[in-house]
Amino acid sequence: MNSGQPRKIVEFFYGKVPVLEVDGKQLSQSGAIIQYLSNKFGLAGKDDWEKAKIIEIFDFYRDVFNELAPYNYAKWGVREGDVDQLRKTVFLPCAERAFPLFVKLLAESGSGFFGSSGVTYVDFVLAEYFEAVRSIEPEVIGKYKELTDFVAKVYAEPKLKTYLSTRKTT
Repeated sequence: MNSGQPRKIVEFFYGKVPVLEVDGKQLSQSGAIIQYLSNKFGLAGKDDWEKAKIIEIFDFYRDVFNELAPYNYAKWGVREGDVDQLRKTVFLPCAERAFPLFVKLLAESGSGFFGSSGVTYVDFVLAEYFEAVRSIEPEVIGKYKELTDFVAKVYAEPKLKTYLSTRKTT
């Protein structure tokens, strides 16, 4: 960026955002950016095994996100779709299968976060996602107290709590 004006999207290699620029080099794709930043700031896990498990959980999240996307987007009004039908055929079956697995992963870590050593980037991603789900399906996510408690725990992290208290709702 220069002179405060946003760069044209065509200047980006893939022609879309997000793009992280470091020392004049561009890194695209949200997963790659998350991996880079989490490694840089010590939020990827403490050792190679934990890092791999965190990537596994992130990939599972992406699978769930993609499976639920037709319902979520219709419910949020971003895309067309029969919300009631998508809830029955997409959202509920996926949530009933996936949310207990997230609860199990959380319990297995023993830390209150998804990584055994404590907070990692996947905790931020999942807390935000579960909160987004809560905004459209509070009774469903509410069945999983461990997940709602987890969101509260992540949002109570001191630096994140300060940020969230001033962030505009989007």
